[in-house]
Amino acid sequence: MHTDSPLDGAGVTLLTETFRVLVIDDDPGIREYLDALLERHGYEVFTAGSGEEALDGLSKTRPDLVTLDVVLDGMDGIETLRRLKKRLPDVPVVMLSGHGHARTIVEAMQLGASDFLRKPFEVEELELAFQKALEHRALQREVEELRGQAAKRGTEMILSDDDDKMRAVREVVEQVADTDITVLIRGESGTGKEVVARNLHEQSDRRGNPFVKVNCAALPSELLESELFGFEKGAFTGAQKRKLGKFEYANHGTIFLDEIGEMSPALQAKLLQVLQDGEFSRLGGESDVQVDTRILAATNRNLEEAVASGEFREDLYYRLNVVTVPMPPLRERKGSVPLLVDHFLRKFTAEYNKESRALSPETMQRFTEYSWPGNVRELENMVRRMIVLGSEEAVTQEMAQRTESEDGEDAGDTGFLDLEALGAELANGNGVDLKAIAKSAARAAEKRVIAKVLTETRWNRKEAAERLQISYKALLYKMKENGLAEAR
Repeated sequence: MHTDSPLDGAGVTLLTETFRVLVIDDDPGIREYLDALLERHGYEVFTAGSGEEALDGLSKTRPDLVTLDVVLDGMDGIETLRRLKKRLPDVPVVMLSGHGHARTIVEAMQLGASDFLRKPFEVEELELAFQKALEHRALQREVEELRGQAAKRGTEMILSDDDDKMRAVREVVEQVADTDITVLIRGESGTGKEVVARNLHEQSDRRGNPFVKVNCAALPSELLESELFGFEKGAFTGAQKRKLGKFEYANHGTIFLDEIGEMSPALQAKLLQVLQDGEFSRLGGESDVQVDTRILAATNRNLEEAVASGEFREDLYYRLNVVTVPMPPLRERKGSVPLLVDHFLRKFTAEYNKESRALSPETMQRFTEYSWPGNVRELENMVRRMIVLGSEEAVTQEMAQRTESEDGEDAGDTGFLDLEALGAELANGNGVDLKAIAKSAARAAEKRVIAKVLTETRWNRKEAAERLQISYKALLYKMKENGLAEAR
């Protein structure tokens, strides 16, 4: 190896950076050899004699590169690699083994290993493996940085709206971003609550650490608990190994609890403990886990009503509601629509490699007059669809249908029979199929009721299904059957 830099001549200049290498091997001789060799060539080295020891030490030291023996006592190298990649997906891992079985090599590479060396190896082989791994890591970070800059520009564009309500949002974000205060972001689905949460994280001192999002409505209560807090081996049937929860992954970073109003009362109590003491216990665990995590939450529900009805804990409500950021719906800031359309047009023409274009004046007028029940997310999806299809017609027709459904202007959606047409049929001596009429009227009424409930719930399909007293899948089927396109 060269003594001046691990990447000398690799095409990626990182001369001033000291790389941290984690050596995982149960052979003390190999650990000592690699420790001395790598330190002599400018690396900072940490060693572990087992996969368990290495994983436990990740909370203290984050390596830039890992060497991992395939054959280990206890947890083997393949399982250790799998868990390492879950915790640190961007950190390259060079596998070392005295056996070069093709099956093991393939499995390791499929799990994300950057290279595979057979023992005994030459120093030059290790140098080349490190060089390739760190060069690839540097290029990945460059790509991620460019993507982050693009996302940041989009975030800044959405939050830089001159609308008075968005200006108020921006002012609150700037005031509390660099604190650890809990923030509750409120607003209808699709208004950009996650954008605000990510902006709060990016402007804070925690921006170099993880931002972890959890949708509290996406999982049943028992699964959400294990997702948030993890579990110990044997905690329940099928728990064959310890699993860390999202709170542990977000340690020193930020966790964003979306749709917090859907969390069950039992989980609310456990969340309250984290907010109060910064600790919790995994499912089946005997000791508490300490975490330093900032909590941001969002909801589209009226939490005050939920507290009054006993669905949401009052003490948790006051813990979460320290600072509130209200996100206005798009229909209350129609002046933002042209700005958002322009942003999404540029974003998707670049993403799908399509020819740059602008909306026709007629379509832009329809966009500014539309009520946008799905808010910014719906607008984004509409623009995406137009770019992919290369046509505005399908989107504008869909918008017209939704507007007619909301306003009740389309006779076919009113749920009532067209009596004039029926009278004309009778006057002409034509027969009338009562069964067909009943079926048609029932379908029209069903469509109107579903559309009305979807509009009232801002196209929150879970809430709409509950109000209609049907299953979630049944609602999706009926939406498709009645031509009610998804607005979320």
